[in-house]
Amino acid sequence: MATTVNPSTRSTTTEAHARREAWRRRLPLLPALVFTIIATQIPFLITIWYSMRSWNLLNPASDVFVGLQNYIAIFADRTFRQVAVNSVLYTLGCVLLAMLLGIGLALLLDRKFIGQGVVRTMLITPFLIMPVVSAILWSISMFNPSYGLVNWVIGLVGIPPVAWTSQYPFLSVLVALVWQWTPFMMLLVLAGLQSQPKDVLEAAQVDGASTLNTFFYITLPHLRRYIELAVLLGAIYVVNTFDQIYLMTAGGPGTQSANLPYYIYQRAFLGFDIGQAAAMGVVVVVATIVIATVALRLIFKSFMSTED
Repeated sequence: MATTVNPSTRSTTTEAHARREAWRRRLPLLPALVFTIIATQIPFLITIWYSMRSWNLLNPASDVFVGLQNYIAIFADRTFRQVAVNSVLYTLGCVLLAMLLGIGLALLLDRKFIGQGVVRTMLITPFLIMPVVSAILWSISMFNPSYGLVNWVIGLVGIPPVAWTSQYPFLSVLVALVWQWTPFMMLLVLAGLQSQPKDVLEAAQVDGASTLNTFFYITLPHLRRYIELAVLLGAIYVVNTFDQIYLMTAGGPGTQSANLPYYIYQRAFLGFDIGQAAAMGVVVVVATIVIATVALRLIFKSFMSTED
């Protein structure tokens, strides 16, 4: 007599097998997950704990639990609001300018010409230089008021020397950041250009479309997801800028050129206020995560709509 298998039992067995198979695939990733939790989440939880204490290293007796008082204090701090605005301006200014320059350079490198490989290598070089070296290069070789290259160039047309890092500290740091991040934007846009189907461009040319119309209606929509990804990654890294500010202007005059990471450094290692510095760090991390999550969802939506 033939035996019949209960469909519910068969379904349960299939689900159990699928779960085992899923865990088998995930098991090799478990050590990396554990390491990530230990290296990132545990320090972040400790930072949250410190942010709820009034702890100044110069006064050991001040280590008491104060709850959310540090968060209230930093949002009432005018300097914190100023450096937060500076961080936004640094990020927007650097990302937008670097992206515009990156698109222009990528369009040039997408054409065939003699020495293309050498030019591409030279344009990529600024991104390969360490931020500390970049900051020293711009503050000494370029912006030095006595022998800087920028003052030598403007002196050729009769403009008197300018103490760039003292008179225009924000602009000086921004220029150094744009110089360093333009190659990164250029590489991502260039990858998008080289992935563009050539038959589409040829069809547009046959139909009589001008170069500008081809760029704005065919090339630019194709580059959208590459530009969005470059803007997101660039913004995440630029908002954490520290080296250029520390070495070029030290956040000065006053806090005119400081951003949030540098101000946190000042409060923690110069003011020894661990509680408020930790609270600022938590605010910066949470804000970055929220913005990055929203941006990633928009990018994934763009990728899915393109695939459909």
